[in-house]
Amino acid sequence: MQPSVAVVERVIPAPPDQVFAVLKDAWSYSDWVVGTAHIRAVDPHWPAPGSRLYHKVGPWPVSVRDNSEVLACTEPTELVVRAKMWPLGEATVALKLVDTGDGGTRVTLAEEFRAGPLRWVQTKVNDLILHARNVETLRRLGDLAVRREARR
Repeated sequence: MQPSVAVVERVIPAPPDQVFAVLKDAWSYSDWVVGTAHIRAVDPHWPAPGSRLYHKVGPWPVSVRDNSEVLACTEPTELVVRAKMWPLGEATVALKLVDTGDGGTRVTLAEEFRAGPLRWVQTKVNDLILHARNVETLRRLGDLAVRREARR
């Protein structure tokens, strides 16, 4: 990824395996990925490379049906996905998880538009919106991971 990539970080008070358990549950993506309206289907071998989840992105009535494909997965430290939302474009989203050594996980989310019209309209306003969206996405991911940890 290039330096122009939108990058946010958050320390989640749950161990990496619990955070990654949320990432492995593709049906939960609409609960924590801001902008994902509905998960329509999930390949049974998710999150193996090449597997996909099928989603609707955006608000009704302008929501878009497309899919996201796993490009790389190293459990419990990395998940890289190509998120498609055509005709708007597609982005590469990389999630890195690092054990903080005190029972927590530092999660870094890096997102870059790679194709389509969204790639060409990157402005300061869009960057701020994407940053705010991804901060909220990691907050929601953290909430789900902590709740999962509390149930253990």
